[in-house]
Amino acid sequence: MPRAMTGIQTTTATQLSKGSQTRPGLHQTWRWYGPDDPVSLSDIRQAGAQGVVTALHDTYDGQAWTFDAIAQRKQIIEEAGLTWSVVESIPIHPSIKLGGDEAAHYTDAFATSMERLAEQGMATICYNFMPVVDWTRTDLLYPLDHSGLTLRFDAVEFAAYDCFILERDGAISDYSSEIVELARTRASKLSPQAITTLEQTIIAGLPGSELSHTREGIRAKIAAFDQIDEAAMLENLINFLKIVVPRAEACGARLCIHPDDPPFPLFGLPRVVSTAANYQTLMDAVPSPSNGITLCAGSFGSRPDNDVPALVAQFADRIHFVHLRNVKREAQFGVHGSFYESDHLAGDVDMVEVLKRLMAEQRRRQAEGREDWHIPMRPDHGPLLLDDMHKTTNPGYSAIGRLKGLAELRGVMTTLEHQRSG
Repeated sequence: MPRAMTGIQTTTATQLSKGSQTRPGLHQTWRWYGPDDPVSLSDIRQAGAQGVVTALHDTYDGQAWTFDAIAQRKQIIEEAGLTWSVVESIPIHPSIKLGGDEAAHYTDAFATSMERLAEQGMATICYNFMPVVDWTRTDLLYPLDHSGLTLRFDAVEFAAYDCFILERDGAISDYSSEIVELARTRASKLSPQAITTLEQTIIAGLPGSELSHTREGIRAKIAAFDQIDEAAMLENLINFLKIVVPRAEACGARLCIHPDDPPFPLFGLPRVVSTAANYQTLMDAVPSPSNGITLCAGSFGSRPDNDVPALVAQFADRIHFVHLRNVKREAQFGVHGSFYESDHLAGDVDMVEVLKRLMAEQRRRQAEGREDWHIPMRPDHGPLLLDDMHKTTNPGYSAIGRLKGLAELRGVMTTLEHQRSG
């Protein structure tokens, strides 16, 4: 049972007010992977971020986080002069996605972690519902025009792995004939080392993912979902929300589900958090302010049928957290196509319009007198640049690329505020 919830001081109130009045726009945060992250809390302060986005990244077994472990991590952050602004993420145990016999136990553990976090002031909690693999790319060192390196998802390369390296049962039937033939040719030209690199990139787990597999292991995990179609997966997610959202309301937590990344099926597995229609279904099924959204511009923007500024307008009052990154899409395969992560202001997402609408929503919340009016954002990912190329970094989470992105986004927010006041 949670401890008494009286007198909660959320990070979006008093703790954020210090410094917020001198910073433009949204509440600026930075993802940190804990004490072993190559980017230190001191680095984060120098970048000008006000808050930290983190989790207990060493606890991925689905058990409830302890009160003491949460308190210790919070103390480390606050001693560095920062605020633990957003929890990203509490993992969703596979049994919840499968709707198995253990789902109730692990749902209760998730809710208990949420309550213990909220009691200590971390009330904004991000999570995702992707099956078997978390966020996925095929290339971690894709060259940009300015010679920086970025992350890329290549639809043909992924199909080559799925159909001709992993050799998943039924994989070929999940792709168009055009992709299959391109993938067959691509796979035939991959060296053993290239195959190893591609496999590790896809299934070994990228930063923040609790899901890491071997080739045989991922075959077994995929097979466990054989009887789960899109409708069943969606039902399991809604059943989860119907249990945890009332407990979130009781403790003052704001849950915000992250979109699928990429926002379309992988390995033939259903992904049900990819479009505006998916989100509307979830909001309608559990109509509570505590059932909210992580607005990830890059994840949504990877599909050409997702209008990201329109998504901001549609779900404005449910957006509790924002990831700002940009992508360049390739049109060849439609909504299941290739893309790479561009500079923050250079991709297919109109980032200026996204920020304009988010800042308008933040002002609306402030005018209402809401204690949680701040909307936390973080510069999501960033290219590998300058001497970070010679350092140990987490893919997508090097310091300089994100610093560049935060500076660009801060510049846009400052300009938008000047235009309003001028």
